[in-house]
Amino acid sequence: MEFFLSGLILFIMTLFLSISLAYLFRSESKSSHVNLPPGKMGLPFIGETLEFLNTGRKGHPEKFISDRIAKYSSPIFKTSILAEPTVVVCGAVANKFLFSNENKLVESWWPDSVYKIFPSSAQTSSKEESKKMRKMLPNFLKPEALMKYTGIMDSIAQSHFQAAWEGQEQVLVFPLAKKYTFWVACKVFLSLEDPERVAKFADPFNVLASGIISLPVDFPGFPFNRAIKASNIIRKEIMSIIKQRKIDLAEKETSPKDILSHMLQATDENGKHMNELDIADKIIGLLIGGHDTASAAITFIIKYLSEIPHIYSQVLEEQMEIAKSKKPGELLNWEDIQKMKYSWNVACEVMRLAPPVQGAFSEAINNFVFHGFSIPKGWKLYWSANSTHRDPECFPEPEKFDPSRFAGNGPAPYTFVPFGGGPRMCPGKEYARLEILVFMHNVVKRFSWEKLISDEKITVDPMPMPSKGLPVRLIPHKHVD
Repeated sequence: MEFFLSGLILFIMTLFLSISLAYLFRSESKSSHVNLPPGKMGLPFIGETLEFLNTGRKGHPEKFISDRIAKYSSPIFKTSILAEPTVVVCGAVANKFLFSNENKLVESWWPDSVYKIFPSSAQTSSKEESKKMRKMLPNFLKPEALMKYTGIMDSIAQSHFQAAWEGQEQVLVFPLAKKYTFWVACKVFLSLEDPERVAKFADPFNVLASGIISLPVDFPGFPFNRAIKASNIIRKEIMSIIKQRKIDLAEKETSPKDILSHMLQATDENGKHMNELDIADKIIGLLIGGHDTASAAITFIIKYLSEIPHIYSQVLEEQMEIAKSKKPGELLNWEDIQKMKYSWNVACEVMRLAPPVQGAFSEAINNFVFHGFSIPKGWKLYWSANSTHRDPECFPEPEKFDPSRFAGNGPAPYTFVPFGGGPRMCPGKEYARLEILVFMHNVVKRFSWEKLISDEKITVDPMPMPSKGLPVRLIPHKHVD
């Protein structure tokens, strides 16, 4: 034990010394920049990362930014997050500027920890990776392609509710929402729907997701180290699926027309296929993006519907009209989804108050000036959804739950950004909309519910989640069509 502690102390001291020297060297290179935004860089290496993360874990992610906006009297300020000099930009004008200048002045950026968890991503730039995925995904995630998934998602939802909700007096919503969205993602991306096989690597995904945005300390017990181990377990399982799929594609004229098959058959401009490791890492990224954010949104939909009975009643009325129009055993179709206008307005208002993605990082690929401040090449920029979602100038009475904000033309451009915007608009927006609405249909036509913890704490790490999983008491409807 003494040897272990000594080794740990030596490791931490060595790590701190090396990164402090690197930070100081980088600070020297930054000193020549003039007219930087106001702000402080915090401690060497750590910067203000711990405060940035801890305000979220305490349930108030907007506090890190709002405190500094008030302190510096500026919607733009400098700081250091995840060992990077960072400029935080807030407001609709800033959102528009960043989204509109994607791949011109800025490009998407992920911390080094991501490249250690997804080693194949380090072979190309974030810009190239983003272009490659955005070119590949729209064919599968645009509305025309999603039409065929509506019935599939409804079938999965029905099986999910029969297995995990019906007959239960109470349930934990958050883990069950993750089971549903992960099951859907496995089906759509991998044509994998066997519940036992899906469950086999669902747990490692939870570990992986919580460690991606963390201090990159690769030492036992740290979230980053656990995330690397989890990614290796998941990658091994996906590689086995890839190898079997390649055999199936070679032997059969027909095979699942999912994203995995497309990746295996696609070639670049030189006629070269993607390698298996690259495909596996991209599938892992898609599975994370395809279920984590939607499960957070679903959980908070359940939370707000339990707190606001008249909103629940209106959602129920809309969904029961659709349920009554279906023949026995008939699955939902795309036309049914288009009728769920009020339900989607409710979901959007939930995502305004509890955005699944709090914000995102970009990297300046050129020196430029914004709002009168110099932004040096290589610095990171961070935009925050809460900076507009809770701004009374963008949304009057921002703490009030009001789905009518999304009726008609909806909010002003670049104010409601749970899916980003412009070239940075999430290509999975329609996919998320579909699986959220399918879930809402299936839950409200079966139950009403009551929260079991009235003041359950909300944490953000990196997505919002109830600290106890949102336990609810189920109240089945007497008649379910």
